[in-house]
Amino acid sequence: MFPIITMCRVLGVSPSGYYAWRDRAPSERELEDEKLTERIRHFHERSDGTYGVPRIHADLVEEGHRVGRKRVARLMQAAGLQGVTRRKGFRTTKPDKTAAPAPDLVEREFTAEGPDELWVADITYVPTWSGFLFLAVVLDVWSRRIVGWAMATHLRTELVLDALNMAILQRDSSGVIHHSDRGCQYTALAFGKRCEIAGIRPSMGSAGDCFDNALAESFFATLECELIDRRCWRTPAEAEPEIFRFIEGWYNPHRRHSALGQISPAEFERRHQQPSLDGALAGRFRGTMGVDDSCPMES
Repeated sequence: MFPIITMCRVLGVSPSGYYAWRDRAPSERELEDEKLTERIRHFHERSDGTYGVPRIHADLVEEGHRVGRKRVARLMQAAGLQGVTRRKGFRTTKPDKTAAPAPDLVEREFTAEGPDELWVADITYVPTWSGFLFLAVVLDVWSRRIVGWAMATHLRTELVLDALNMAILQRDSSGVIHHSDRGCQYTALAFGKRCEIAGIRPSMGSAGDCFDNALAESFFATLECELIDRRCWRTPAEAEPEIFRFIEGWYNPHRRHSALGQISPAEFERRHQQPSLDGALAGRFRGTMGVDDSCPMES
């Protein structure tokens, strides 16, 4: 709209300086930023848009790039990329006041020196247009790996038994501490009997305190933040394969975990030279015992 000379005079720059800037080739730094931005987009898309600066930075460093977090943050902001944020939790487990809970053998000390020393378990819900899909998981505290899981449209005891049976078939359950809340599914006689047969030591936190089962709650927060809150399913049957892909196709083998030094649970187990535990069983494992004291779904 205005002559170059006029604009340069108003802005206090020389015309020769303006033309030199306009015709100058991109600097080496700018070219490096372009290449880094391409890799950042790749890693962000591979995580389904969930990764923020820390995990993108870890991906770049592992690939051989010498780059700082602040630079990654600047390039992500310029590219309009950001990670996802978590929502508040929702309580799904209903305690049975008539059942005697197991003692708390953990007392919020969620540490383990090796695999299959301490498992934590819990249940969450997946909303769909036609009702809830419920997911029960068993997580190994040492590697943060999901070693057992099950999905169903009910909250009966067989749901948590299926998850426990999957963990028993994949891992060494002898002597492991199984820590959960005091939900009626975990205090059921059938569940306690299955633990006794498998040599598992049950442990339960106090009622209504999420901190007593913080690691399981942390996984569910990740699942909700990175998948559930970003999808909309018509039926539980539509949600099931995506939950499966998240656990066995992404979280266990690939997703970087801050508590593990920004590597995945499977990679953590591999680096620590433990026996191969990668035989992911894709089906649901039904318990061999009948469930005669199941817990009805909370309304």
